[in-house]
Amino acid sequence: MTPMRHLNTRTRPSTRRWALDLNDDMNDLFGQMERLMLQPFGATRGFAATPYPIDLYETADAVVLEMAVPGLRPEQLDVSLEGRQLTIHGVLPDGEEGQEAERRSYWVRSIPRGEFQRTVTIPAGVDADAIEARVDQGMLTLTMPKAAEARARRIEVRNGFGTPELEASKAD
Repeated sequence: MTPMRHLNTRTRPSTRRWALDLNDDMNDLFGQMERLMLQPFGATRGFAATPYPIDLYETADAVVLEMAVPGLRPEQLDVSLEGRQLTIHGVLPDGEEGQEAERRSYWVRSIPRGEFQRTVTIPAGVDADAIEARVDQGMLTLTMPKAAEARARRIEVRNGFGTPELEASKAD
């Protein structure tokens, strides 16, 4: 068995550099794990590998979907509804063109580029003809009004004697 060699400061690797390398390796590992987890669901490239985050919520009069779409303009988005399947499709151009692209040497490249598609099942009772979509400061907002029959409404409860007016006058 060979004796352990004592490392002096000249031969010991920089602790700081080692920590940065480990951090980079861990980031790569988690990125690969995320891609592997998403691939079975059809995510293959661009934003599809890291879906746009969404919020889908309900108000008294509408179902609202908010989706972060940083850097996209309305003409780069296509929204369609088939049955209860709402599909949002878009394209964020690569941005690399000509000689400028050839001179780039990325240190980190995590901004997703290319095509993406996101499909969400919306609740029943939405008035499909009245859906509105708008993009404001990188946020796509779809407002889907509820059909009249799907909206909550107050139902008056009466007793077996008749109308509430008659009962109120009987109590006096």
